[in-house]
Amino acid sequence: MKRYEALAEDLARSIQSGAFRPGERLPSVRQTTTARRISPSTVFQAYYLLEARGLIESRARSGYYVAARPSRLPPEPETSSRPDGDSRPVDVSELVFDVLQSAMHRDLVPFGSAFPSPLLFPLPKLGRAIAAAAQDLDPWSTVDDLTPGQAELRRQIGLRYLIDGIDVPADEIIVTNGALEALNLGIAAVTRPGDAVLVESPCFYAVLQSLERNGLRAIEVPTHPRDGVDLDALEQAIARHSPRACWLMPTFHNPLGATMPDDAKRDLVALLARHGIPLIEDDVYAELHYGARRPLPAKAFDRDGGVIHCSSFSKCLAPGYRIGWVAAGRFRDTIARNKLTTTLNTNVPAQRAIGRYLQGGGYDRHLRRLRATLAEQQAKYIEAIATHFPEGTKVTRASGGYFAWIELPEGRDALALHRRALDAGISIAPGPIFSASRSFRNCVRINYGHPFDARTEQGLKTLGALA
Repeated sequence: MKRYEALAEDLARSIQSGAFRPGERLPSVRQTTTARRISPSTVFQAYYLLEARGLIESRARSGYYVAARPSRLPPEPETSSRPDGDSRPVDVSELVFDVLQSAMHRDLVPFGSAFPSPLLFPLPKLGRAIAAAAQDLDPWSTVDDLTPGQAELRRQIGLRYLIDGIDVPADEIIVTNGALEALNLGIAAVTRPGDAVLVESPCFYAVLQSLERNGLRAIEVPTHPRDGVDLDALEQAIARHSPRACWLMPTFHNPLGATMPDDAKRDLVALLARHGIPLIEDDVYAELHYGARRPLPAKAFDRDGGVIHCSSFSKCLAPGYRIGWVAAGRFRDTIARNKLTTTLNTNVPAQRAIGRYLQGGGYDRHLRRLRATLAEQQAKYIEAIATHFPEGTKVTRASGGYFAWIELPEGRDALALHRRALDAGISIAPGPIFSASRSFRNCVRINYGHPFDARTEQGLKTLGALA
């Protein structure tokens, strides 16, 4: 049993015995860290686990409390079923395209969307910032930082790393057209057609589409819905296949919501470094944490430049602006050359607008409101799922992001459910689009980044009835 699990079990027994009463505040993370002589990350993981079980609840800027009433939360899924371990070509784009194309209508209840509601973002403020950036634009700024990106924006991104104690020089950062370009530049820099790449199972469908487009093979590794990829299975896959790269989402994983503990991220980076395998780290949801601090990326434990860290402002600040970046490590020059010969540059007024917004100091205030809203919506969505979905349904409860992974009872077909849901005016993301082997046929991903109102509540009720 891991340390955070042992702490969670101790606290659960105290709650169940009545030592901690409903509504009572738990000891703070600092108090528990001192009393137990463990790290803050261990305490956070224990509290996240208790929260997922419905035994405690977090309150913004106040701490953790024993749940005021008995939870009706469904249980969490377990580690994904073990893939066959083969290295296989990827052929999912047609399926993914069909699913996404059918869901791109504003009149659908958007459970299948990959984006939160655009109404959650300070778009009027960003609009004023981009207007000002365009009005006083220095003509030479359009060429000064042509490929790496606007200098002030890269400096501001570097300061976000420093908040977590990570020293990433601005020269290592390349601004991209969203995180997807950063990720694609990263995988192109370290692989050639025919190479094998380690991926989570399930994993974000855009990963599989990128591998397919680049003629790469996928090695699926079982992944836990709370703790992330199975490192023992990862090591076995390395020994069997000698992969050229590893593409993971260690923090608020899409679609599971999993976050690897800090110790596991450290072990992951060390394992890959021993074998000379670069890590493509997709970290687009890290700012959407519900706890007191942003989880450290795997990049924090990088000592030889082997972690290519990719993120963007699309999910946390500016959807549609397509401003992302890559902290490219030792692959910086290769990635810069590849960008120079493909997209060349990223929208300059949009870069300047986001740089100005970050300078203004409103970003963290916006993030606090956004995180509180998403955490509140998660609780409401999951309670509705517990009420309306069939007995035996399991649901993840992430500590950040805006996705819930639902495992339906055996015998349900997610693709059939997707088609029936569309007929009822509801979009979902069916499990098979997240797997090179078309697994997870009884699973769906739900987006709770849209307001919980009468329309979404009725959508969940209808979806549960269809399931």
